[in-house]
Amino acid sequence: MRIELATEPGDPARPNEDYASVALPASGQGGSLVLLDGVTPPEGPVGCLHSVPWFTARLGGALGELSVSRRDLTLPDVLAGAITRTADAHGSICDLSHPRTPQATVVLVRWDAERVEHLVLSDSALLLAGADGAVTAVLDRRLAELPPAVRALRDEVRALPRGSAEREAAGRAYGAAVEALRNADGGFHTAAADPSAALRAVTGEAPRAEVTAVAALTDGASRWVETFREGGWADCLALVRKEGPQRLVDRVRELELADPDGLAFPRGKRHDDAAVVYAEF
Repeated sequence: MRIELATEPGDPARPNEDYASVALPASGQGGSLVLLDGVTPPEGPVGCLHSVPWFTARLGGALGELSVSRRDLTLPDVLAGAITRTADAHGSICDLSHPRTPQATVVLVRWDAERVEHLVLSDSALLLAGADGAVTAVLDRRLAELPPAVRALRDEVRALPRGSAEREAAGRAYGAAVEALRNADGGFHTAAADPSAALRAVTGEAPRAEVTAVAALTDGASRWVETFREGGWADCLALVRKEGPQRLVDRVRELELADPDGLAFPRGKRHDDAAVVYAEF
């Protein structure tokens, strides 16, 4: 079995908030893949003393352990249990009801000799390569498909001059509109402190014989497709398979540096944390 992983921060001066791991139990009966993209909090209080990397390490570790030790649980049950375990680890010193309590996107894949299960929550991506050569992208589109009024606010921000007071004010209005949709009915969901978020995830499974490889990407890496339009999802998986996850991350960095102000390819951050995990069965 071939397994490769690459991750690097968007800013070397800040901790990487992405998390990636693969677990292969000694029994040899299968394994699991975990990929998290920690949500960078805004400036100001968030009700919690713990950092985003603390949260992703705790949640990711719980997901890895539960996904291989509790095969009687569904993947939503695994995620719900991991969220509950992580919330308990905060203790009473943190206000877990705060809307910006530490949180993350989730990709979780589990396989054995019979099947490959998957779960995706929020805007990280999962690619499944089929035995017939087809590539299926498993995506939670709720963050990308914001209501028309919110998309109009985003377009207004992008149309204003960078560095202007008007753009800054429009950006605050757009950010507030997006935040109102976070973990709300009709909006988008992340793994934070409420285990019921697991029920919002995109899930599925396929016979093991029909899946030859999987690749999980945080949105800092999936920019190759979704922002810079270098190719489609099948092209992205082909690049990772041929040249490895690090080459995908490196190419994204090259594209970001070629458009540092986001004029040709608008994006929220010049650089973002990026992580890619590839497993070939």
